[in-house]
Amino acid sequence: MNVLVIGNGGREHAILLALRKSPKVDKLYCMKGNAGTAQVAEDIDVDYMNAEAVKAYALAHPEIDYYVVTPDDPLAIGIVDVLEGIGKRCFGPRKNSAIIEASKAFAKDLMKKYNIPTAKSATFDNYGDALEYVRAQGAPIVLKADGLALGKGVLICKTLKEAEEGLKEIMLDKAFGKAGEKIVIEECMRGLKYDPGEEVSVLAFTDGKTIVPMITSCDHKRVDDGDRGLNTGGMGTFAPCPFWSKELEEEVKNKIMIPTMNAMNAEGRTFKGCLYFGLMRTPDGMKVVEYNSRFGDPETQVVLPMLKTDLMEIFEAVTDERLSDIDIQWDDGACVCVVLASGGYPVHYRKGEEITIGDVGDCTVIHAGTAIKDGRLVTNGGRVLGVVAKGGDIEEARRKAYAAVKNIHWNGMHYRTDIGVKYRQG
Repeated sequence: MNVLVIGNGGREHAILLALRKSPKVDKLYCMKGNAGTAQVAEDIDVDYMNAEAVKAYALAHPEIDYYVVTPDDPLAIGIVDVLEGIGKRCFGPRKNSAIIEASKAFAKDLMKKYNIPTAKSATFDNYGDALEYVRAQGAPIVLKADGLALGKGVLICKTLKEAEEGLKEIMLDKAFGKAGEKIVIEECMRGLKYDPGEEVSVLAFTDGKTIVPMITSCDHKRVDDGDRGLNTGGMGTFAPCPFWSKELEEEVKNKIMIPTMNAMNAEGRTFKGCLYFGLMRTPDGMKVVEYNSRFGDPETQVVLPMLKTDLMEIFEAVTDERLSDIDIQWDDGACVCVVLASGGYPVHYRKGEEITIGDVGDCTVIHAGTAIKDGRLVTNGGRVLGVVAKGGDIEEARRKAYAAVKNIHWNGMHYRTDIGVKYRQG
């Protein structure tokens, strides 16, 4: 088959590398892609946020047999609906099910209605009412812009002053644009062993009938070491989660995953694709922090390298609603991804800095915000590269990843030095 992946980040590069291993795949394409995807696929310069342009391209290229739609924005506007409407086979949820990520208010209402464990919350579209609620609840408290905000629309406020300032930033100053016209305010969940708690990401394949969790991973959201600084799209990940167990997996499947799949079916919003569960281990059991309607970034970069089963085979099984027929297998050991970012990310940063990549051993360099300009590899975004290493355990994978990082350079490069250290507290 000829397969086209929609997206231009590190997640898409990682998916392409996994699909390249499949004997089912003849040629890969990527819309719009980056300097890394261009090494494994033919990049297609079409704006994937323009539904008519995507439709026109698909109609003009009948040789492409299958589409993988992975970023949140095109899923939210219904690119899968558009492609399926002209008879194309796809992996990814339709618009009416992608809302589980596109609206945090929808997700919270769904969890309340179907008794899926999550933090207590309230939703507001009026600043005055929201401010009154925050003052009544006190701090710490969590503010979430309702809509999509590049993974940055969540503020964890430790003091009432921070919460008041955050509320103004989201609802009045429009820091996240239209995403902040409505806001979800929720209690700050506490973990068992350290504040703010032990979070774990569990991506799952689902065809609406069966749901199969992937290997677990843990993300580092803050920009600086020690989980300090601003929230980002993710500064690094490791897999698997050290505190995960068969008992926790059964709890999560029975109390969260299957109920979520069934809830979406009951709402007439059957979810087919990758459903991401952001979870926290609390004194009251596992609870949902957030849902995503797609592969996480940079979680995908450490999950897919551990996959032994043919990814294309899984994608087709989801499309055809026969996921229960597939025995999905994973490698033993561990995987670590260190994200290399532009200085100043996630606020202001320069583009166009020349990148040099030396000897990285057996590590994989995943491209995110990169481009080729005048024959040179240059930075073209906030999160630029991800260095991925596999090892017998997290410590070995960390050592290999950071050894490779030392041989990559550009002006202003920034990265955390403690990716994977968090696990020692598990």
